[in-house]
Amino acid sequence: MKTTIFAAFAVLSTFLGTALVPSAALAECTDPAQPKVNWRRCYFDGRDLSSVKLAGAMLRDATFQRATLKDADLSETDGYRAKFFSATMPGVKLDGARLIEADFTRADLTGASLKETDLRNAKLVNAILQKADFTGARLGGADLRHADLSGATWIDGTTVCAEKSVGQCN
Repeated sequence: MKTTIFAAFAVLSTFLGTALVPSAALAECTDPAQPKVNWRRCYFDGRDLSSVKLAGAMLRDATFQRATLKDADLSETDGYRAKFFSATMPGVKLDGARLIEADFTRADLTGASLKETDLRNAKLVNAILQKADFTGARLGGADLRHADLSGATWIDGTTVCAEKSVGQCN
C-alpha cells in the first residue's frame, strides 16, 4: 500500500512540476517588436507602434485599441480575432495576413496595403479605407457598414472605388 501511494505521489509531483513550468510557446508581451514575435493575447492599447516590423508575428486575440501603427509592417501575421478598434494605421502593410474575425471598427487604414489578406468575417464598421489596396483579399462575411472605400483598389486589382463609396465599392 505504501509503495502504491508513493508511486502515485511521484506521478502527481512530476505532472504538477511540468505543468507549472512556463512553455516556450506562451506569448511574451514584453518582447520587443520584431518579425515573428509571439504577442498572442497581449494588450497594446494606446501604444505608438509606428513603423514597427512585425512580419509573420502571432497576434491572435491581441488588442491594439487606439494604438498607432502608422507605416507598420504586419504582413503575413496571424491576427485571428485581433482588435484594432479606433487604431490609427495609415500606410500599414497587411499583405497576406490572416485577420479572420479581426475588429477594425473606426480604424483609420488610409492607404493600407491589404493584398491577399484574409479578412473573412472581419468588422470594418466605420473604418477609413480610402486608397487602400484590397487586391486578392478575401472579404467573405466582412462587415463594411459605413466604411469609407473612396479610391480603394478592389479585390480584382483593377476596379477603383468611386469617391463617396461607403459600405461598398461603387
